[in-house]
Amino acid sequence: MKLLSRLRQYFTEPVDIPQSHIPNPDTNAQPLHAGIAYPPETARPDEEEPSPSSKKGPTVRVVRHTVLNQPNENAYSYSSNDRNIELTYGEYEEQLPTVVDWLRTHVTDNLGSRSLNYVKSLFPIIQWLPNYNFHWLIFDVIAGVTVGCIVVPQGMSYAKVAGLPAEYGLYSSFVGVAIYCFFATSKDVSIGPVAVMSLVTSEVIKNVSAKDPTYSAPQIGSCLALLAGAVTCGIGLLRLGFIIEFIPIPAVAGFTTGSALNIISGQVPSLMGYKKLVSTHGATYRIIIGTLKNLPHTKVDAAFGLVSLFILYVIRYSCQFLTRRYPRGQRVFFLVNVLRSAVIIIIGTAISYGVCKGRRENPPINILLSVPRGFQHVGVPKISKKLCADMASELPVSVIVLLLEHISIAKSFGRVNDYKVIPDQELIAMGVTNLIGVFFNAYPATGSFSRSAIKAKSGVRTPLAGIFTAAVVILALYCLTGAFYYIPNAVLSAVIIHSVFDLILPWRQLVLFWRMQPLEALIFLASVLVSVFSSIENGIYTAVCLSAALLLFRIAKPSGSFLGTLKIANKSLVGDDVGVIRDIYVPLDQKGVNPNLVIRDPPLGVLIFRLQESFTYPNAQHVNSMLTTKAKDVTRRGKNVQVKKKQDRAWNDPPPKKQKKGVKIEDKRPLLRAIILDFSAVNHIDTTGVQSLVDTRKELENYADDEVEFHFTDINNGWIKRTLIAAGFGKPRDATKYTSRSIEVGSAAPLRDIENPMVTDSSQLYMPSTVRMNRPRRELDEEEAIENNTPAKEFDEGEDSDSVSNPDDKKDGGSQFRSAFSHREYCPVISTKNPFFHVDVTSAIVDISHRNVLDVNYKPQITETDPNNVESVAVEENKDKPVT
Repeated sequence: MKLLSRLRQYFTEPVDIPQSHIPNPDTNAQPLHAGIAYPPETARPDEEEPSPSSKKGPTVRVVRHTVLNQPNENAYSYSSNDRNIELTYGEYEEQLPTVVDWLRTHVTDNLGSRSLNYVKSLFPIIQWLPNYNFHWLIFDVIAGVTVGCIVVPQGMSYAKVAGLPAEYGLYSSFVGVAIYCFFATSKDVSIGPVAVMSLVTSEVIKNVSAKDPTYSAPQIGSCLALLAGAVTCGIGLLRLGFIIEFIPIPAVAGFTTGSALNIISGQVPSLMGYKKLVSTHGATYRIIIGTLKNLPHTKVDAAFGLVSLFILYVIRYSCQFLTRRYPRGQRVFFLVNVLRSAVIIIIGTAISYGVCKGRRENPPINILLSVPRGFQHVGVPKISKKLCADMASELPVSVIVLLLEHISIAKSFGRVNDYKVIPDQELIAMGVTNLIGVFFNAYPATGSFSRSAIKAKSGVRTPLAGIFTAAVVILALYCLTGAFYYIPNAVLSAVIIHSVFDLILPWRQLVLFWRMQPLEALIFLASVLVSVFSSIENGIYTAVCLSAALLLFRIAKPSGSFLGTLKIANKSLVGDDVGVIRDIYVPLDQKGVNPNLVIRDPPLGVLIFRLQESFTYPNAQHVNSMLTTKAKDVTRRGKNVQVKKKQDRAWNDPPPKKQKKGVKIEDKRPLLRAIILDFSAVNHIDTTGVQSLVDTRKELENYADDEVEFHFTDINNGWIKRTLIAAGFGKPRDATKYTSRSIEVGSAAPLRDIENPMVTDSSQLYMPSTVRMNRPRRELDEEEAIENNTPAKEFDEGEDSDSVSNPDDKKDGGSQFRSAFSHREYCPVISTKNPFFHVDVTSAIVDISHRNVLDVNYKPQITETDPNNVESVAVEENKDKPVT
């Protein structure tokens, strides 16, 4: 009530206007538009003309001091000396969005220019290539060659994981780095064969070959690249890349860790020299069991593999230690660390050449053997409809892996190196890369985290570095195939194990997941366990399905809170100064609030509910249940349905408690008069949600036996307002009862200085003191003082809160503007056409209290038992005393 009285005082005080704009008292002048709210007792007529509104946004274009065509009896009048001055403001009606407006905004407006911009966006190289310079070229050459030295051995190694000959890994490596630079928005990402995608390709080849053994492994791999690339490119062209965001980080980490365990376990038999004795296409735990059973069959290959793996880790950790110990040599140590895989393969190949040179037909160790020179398989692939049909069931998991790996890597390096990555364009780049790779007989390629990290640390400047990487791959295909013959398979397995081991999530990260979100940590564990004990495909599907189920559960069971009032102030850490005291609305269950504080209930008969999710069909029934249950717990029935005859009572109405005859019962619960819904967190409402609100209103009005007002606050979406208005919300059901209203008004832009139009400071409206109204002396209003930066002191005689001092007063003694004052103008903040839509909860409470909607709740309901029946009958009692 104190807040209401202060608002009334604030809005009903007379406001000074320029003398030149005071209407002639002898003429029948119309009211002036000065942006002042009506007093609480005055109703706003429905036939008034709304003030013009800006088409560019919610800002109201107010015509100040302009005559409006309104009858004088509806204006707010006040007296000043010997004349009456009438001031009023025009209403503001918000233009709700329409389907035509949406189509015009998103389809027809500037269609030609937007189409041209769309085509240009498909080739980002057009934007940065004209600015290319020699300095960038040097760093791109260094980074490209460095990555090329890594991608050659990795490409051949990952081709083995995919179950393909080594040259197919080089084909995929070449196409990936050569084509990606024309469509890329990331300078760091390196496209090519990766461990997880190679493992998925291996599973696809195994499953499709089981359906039809006539298909060759390279043919299946190329068909998979074609289908996955087409789907990925289509998603990017349609700008649907946001679907990737539906899979959370724990799910991605789960199947990545499971895949890494599967790859490592599958490479150990090759590392030990008995790969033919262990099937590497089963579940991970079966591969581990088979590996342990065949340890007695270890061959001399283990010497190459284990020593290579040991040297790789020694080089890695030695370079990290030396970099910290000798910072000046960090570039040398970095290059040594980056090229460790290539160095190990070169050394292992040299030793293998010495061992196997004279025994090419029957080598003592497993070596890579012949690698075809150049592009031996370039051309249109042999892909049939039957092959595509047989592969359809394998396509979803392949697309998911392509999307997740590439986008997560691109976003990570974009955040680290401070540039923007466009996910949709990255999907186009990856899709086009795989589509073109089909003609080189390449299998699916995506972003590699290890090679991208090396590329970034090498100082890459633009995506053009991929061209130089492609040149290294071509050089290897045409000049080094003879040396590839003697590469030991155990060394390649050691390189794979070393590269893939980093994909396993550290246990510290799992602990962090548990501390942040235990449910998501369980999703991670479930994905890893299914990948180990079933298959990689099932692990991915498990992660995706559990993540979707968790998301749907959170949507279907939204967190909503019933709010109460808490009076707060801002206190300085130094001293005992306390700022302006104000009311806020916090959950009644005190979630996130000090439990020692006392939170007051809202006014009797009012429920305030804040929904924390969009109001859609999954959660509509849950919200309905929360509202009706709470209302029936804290309010009483408007009409006692407990009739005299038991047989006339509805089956779903609970029977009353038996009371002794003549005992009067006082029901202190109020009648339900209004529900305030805080929609600050609601971004969308659908038809089912609106129907749920309609059903809730009907049920509660039957319960209260009267109209229950539904007020909405903080609606920031015009489509939500349109939907609610179409369903009948926003206005009272009976307009005859709505005879008074309060409207939220805000300060409009002040006018320029009238006396001196050239004054640059337009924050105040300066007017001569001769036209000021004679108002009584009053105390300083704290909130107004803070808003106007007025000193915290009592006003002098003849001076009010609107008095200001010009900054030049200190220089000239205040001779010119000392007696000037500022004038503020007010206009509606939101549309006044729908009075049940409010700026915030406080405005809704003020409006409900202002119209005396809650007066009925200050009289108790007394019931007495019927002498002829044990059931209670309501008895009206007219008492003026409020319930305490």
